[in-house]
Amino acid sequence: MTEPVHQDGVAAACGPLAHGEDVAAHFHDFGQLRYAASGALVTTTRAGTWVAPANRITWVPPFHVHSSRSHGETVLRLLRVPGALAARLPARPSVFAAGALLREAYLAVTEDHDPADGSRVRLLLEVVLTELARAPQEPLRLPEPDDPRLKAVTDLLHADPAGPATLAELGHRTGSSERTLSRLFGSELSMGFRQWRTLLRVQRSLLELCAGASVTDTAIRLGWANPGSFIEAFTDLVGQTPGRYRAAARVAAGALPALSA
Repeated sequence: MTEPVHQDGVAAACGPLAHGEDVAAHFHDFGQLRYAASGALVTTTRAGTWVAPANRITWVPPFHVHSSRSHGETVLRLLRVPGALAARLPARPSVFAAGALLREAYLAVTEDHDPADGSRVRLLLEVVLTELARAPQEPLRLPEPDDPRLKAVTDLLHADPAGPATLAELGHRTGSSERTLSRLFGSELSMGFRQWRTLLRVQRSLLELCAGASVTDTAIRLGWANPGSFIEAFTDLVGQTPGRYRAAARVAAGALPALSA
């Protein structure tokens, strides 16, 4: 489907998107904030892949080509940020934690039918931008390769993040040597194969936890040998335990009003 954009105002609704539905790669000449009022959104650009459950807001700067995939039935609230204001946000795509004030101001402006240059819309947008400047950024950016040999491998990993295949086995399946692929992981992605796969699995675990899966079930489903190793990897990358993250996500989701597309 083509992502709808409300050209006459600052906001648009997109959805609901069915689980696994893709939005093809495209770009805008304005910045765009993307918030999943339900479900979760995975956004991919040349700079990497970001995961945004219902307690996160994704930022895509002007002219950045991006594609998306929904997880769960996903209702998006899109907020258009004019170029003059986009400079106040990061120069590359980012994901922010959505606190209560940020979330309420964001939902208010995306549901407002006043003119884009009206005083209420401008005030709400100012609150959103001010709160984003204070909001913590999600550290889990998954870098994506340009080299087709490496992309063939990462595509397999995206399709089956829990798979136990070694780099040598993946290389055999894609026609590249383990040595070449290992060199490409370091030169293109600045990390090793195991580190990249762990980051991918932790990203996917955010979706599982926010959907209500237990820590143990998430660990098993995503290929960890035991819950303890999953908890350790998750905590190192996210800065809190998966149990604490799951609890906070459930609180944030429970605080959301019922929204129609």
